[in-house]
Amino acid sequence: MAGVLAAKMGFNSLLRRQPKSFPVRICTMESDMQVTCEVRWKGKDLLDLVCRTLGLRETWFFGLQYPIKDTVAWLKMEKKVLDQEIPREEPITFLFLSKFYPENVEEELVQDVTQHLFFLQVKKKILEEEIHCPPEASVLLASYAVHAKYGDYNPAVHTPGFLSEEELLPKRVINLYQMTAEMWEDRITACYSEHRGRTREEAEMEYLKIAQDLDMYGVNYFPIRNKKGTDLLLGVDALGLHIYEPENKLTPKCSFPWNEIRNISYSDKEFTIKPLDKKTSVFKFNSSRLRVNKLVLQLCIGNHDLFMRRRRVDPLEVQQMKTQAREERARKRVERQLLQQEKRLREEAERARDELERRLLQLQDEAHVANEALLRSEQTADLLAEKAQIAEEEAKLLAQKAAEAEMEMQRIKVGALRGQEERRLMEQKMLEAEMLALKMAEESERRAKEAEQLKLDLLGARESEQRAKHKLLEVTSRNDGVPADLSFSRENLSFDFKDTDMKRLSMEIEKEKVEYMEKSKHLQEQLNELKTEIESLKLKERQTPLDLIHNQNAEQGTSKHSNFRKLTLQSTKTRVAFFEEL
Repeated sequence: MAGVLAAKMGFNSLLRRQPKSFPVRICTMESDMQVTCEVRWKGKDLLDLVCRTLGLRETWFFGLQYPIKDTVAWLKMEKKVLDQEIPREEPITFLFLSKFYPENVEEELVQDVTQHLFFLQVKKKILEEEIHCPPEASVLLASYAVHAKYGDYNPAVHTPGFLSEEELLPKRVINLYQMTAEMWEDRITACYSEHRGRTREEAEMEYLKIAQDLDMYGVNYFPIRNKKGTDLLLGVDALGLHIYEPENKLTPKCSFPWNEIRNISYSDKEFTIKPLDKKTSVFKFNSSRLRVNKLVLQLCIGNHDLFMRRRRVDPLEVQQMKTQAREERARKRVERQLLQQEKRLREEAERARDELERRLLQLQDEAHVANEALLRSEQTADLLAEKAQIAEEEAKLLAQKAAEAEMEMQRIKVGALRGQEERRLMEQKMLEAEMLALKMAEESERRAKEAEQLKLDLLGARESEQRAKHKLLEVTSRNDGVPADLSFSRENLSFDFKDTDMKRLSMEIEKEKVEYMEKSKHLQEQLNELKTEIESLKLKERQTPLDLIHNQNAEQGTSKHSNFRKLTLQSTKTRVAFFEEL
């Protein structure tokens, strides 16, 4: 009896036992996936599982975001997932996004998967106008996005209208100009055609290199108030803290780099910033909500840690990752060079084959023309021979008539003796006969000359016939030089991977450093050229306040980095005083 009771109690406890895991849906910028999260897992355990699934090792840039009331929050790494204020739905959904941005994408982003996820996220923010992007930069960025998706430009494949279904430009930019969709496509395609030879990864990197210079790139904005109660915006990014006026998110009023900040803390809605310079007083500001304070503190701590990490020697794991990435990119670059060389040789072979085919057709046309000329020469020779025969027969007939006329004249002379009258008549007839004979002799001589000329023409026609036959033989002999088999063996286009390729690649990498300034200059010239091309079509009345601020900054030559350097030239104490007086 006791054993039965114990069994029932054990069964009931099993029924009451909570499951050891629960489903979680992860939404990345590219796709969604469902994973199983254990009840005891912390945020870091779940993030590590997602990163392993994606093959991503640069985990420090990313986080799991979820909505909470009218704001967003990031899953805490050192706290259990179920102990946090996450949505109580099934499956629990998190957005896998980049939480922190690098200072220099080219130097810091190592893995291709990391770069691709950053590319997709930055592109989405630009299209949704969370990052303000000027029109000329929007067109250039769109051309790199097209290259990343479609590869090298091919006019036979990428015909007009192939971008009609693509979302490539912010709606603000489209509405700002009096341009049709076809006109925008022409501008983007013109830039796209210049990117030939780049891989998808290189196109995405060029996109990010341009995007990272945009004023709002990587900045998280929060509404705050200083001690005077002035409404301001706090911007948190990879370089430090920035203070903006609410209507101007492009140009900060003052900035505090992370290396000048010793401590950040908050109590309720009040934030306290302790500068590294102990002579500088602590400055404070108030935020709107406690939840926002938590988010601000997380972003400040993470960005500060990464800022200091960048200025130290890379950990062994990161050094290994960078070495592997360099070797992999070097290998891919050599493979691409070999592929391009093979492609070039194949194109040359195809051009040679096309040239041979064209030449063969040309020779066939020449042979056909020569055959026709020979046929015409033979017909002309036969016609001249027939005419010469007719002329000879006519000459013989005339000679015969002349002989008959001569005989008739002799008979008349004999008959003239019979009488004076008859003689006179005969003389008259004889005169007429002589004239007729003279005419006949002249006609006979003319016919003889004509027959002689026809013989000469016949000889000329036969000589032309001989020349045509000779030319036909010459064309036929030249046709023998055209190869019958125009196929090309792949073995003739194979290549060996040699040490010299790596040496040449190393030299090219060194050369890239020298060419950096030229590329930057070329990029600026390209942007200025695009701006000039579309400036006349701008509808200025549709410009937003941020457009006007950007134009003013551009006229003054103020950029994101130059303004940051200018603001940090002043002492921390001066900037703190300036912030408190805003």
